[in-house]
Amino acid sequence: MAYAAHSVKAIVFDFNGTLSDDEPVLCEIFIELFARRGRPLSAQEYYDQLAGLSDPEIVLAWLGRDYPDVDGAVAERVQHYRDTVADGSTVHEHVREAVRYAAERVPLAICSGAARAEIEPVVESAGLAPLLRGIVSSDDVAEGKPHPEGYLKALDLFGDVRPEEVLGIDDTEAGVASAKSAGLRTFAKTGTLDPHRLARADELIDRIDVELMRRVLG
Repeated sequence: MAYAAHSVKAIVFDFNGTLSDDEPVLCEIFIELFARRGRPLSAQEYYDQLAGLSDPEIVLAWLGRDYPDVDGAVAERVQHYRDTVADGSTVHEHVREAVRYAAERVPLAICSGAARAEIEPVVESAGLAPLLRGIVSSDDVAEGKPHPEGYLKALDLFGDVRPEEVLGIDDTEAGVASAKSAGLRTFAKTGTLDPHRLARADELIDRIDVELMRRVLG
C-alpha cells in the first residue's frame, strides 16, 4: 500500500523487536526467568503465546493470574536486559538513520509493553532519545497491548494530529491490534512472528530504513 507524501504526520514505533532487534534476547531472558520459578518455557511457547504482551502480562500469563510477585519478576527481567543490551547495540545503524530522517520531518514517539527503565538506556545509547516526542511504556498504562491504551496515549503527544495521520510500526499480533484499535495506520515488521499472524496490518515490512521513511514521508 502506498501513501502520498506528507499524508503521515507522526510516527509511533514499538520498541522490542521493532526499533531494537532484541526479541531473541527477550526470549532467552524469559526462559531463564521462568525456569528459576519452576515453570519452564520454550522458545516456541514464547513466540506463540507471549511475544508482544506487556511484561506484567507475560508474567501473569505464564506464572498464573495469582502470582504474588509480578513486580519482582519484571524488575529482574529488566535488570537482566539492561545488563545485556543497554549499550544500544541492538538498534542497527539503518534503523538509527531511518529515525533521524523521520525526526527531521514529523514528531516521533515510542509505544512499548516494556518498562521505561529498559527502553531509555538503549535509545539514549543509540542516540535516539533527543529525537522522540516521548515514550509510552508499561509504566504508563493500566492495560497493555493488545489494548489500545498505549497507542492512544502516544497520540496525545502529537497534539491535534488525527489518528489516521499517524503511522504505527509494530512487530507482533498484539501490537498491531493495539495500534489498529487506536485508529492508526499500521505497518507490521516481520521477523518476530509468522507473517500470517500480522495480517491485520495495513502493510508488512521487512526492515525500518531510510528508504521506508522516504516512501511514507516524502
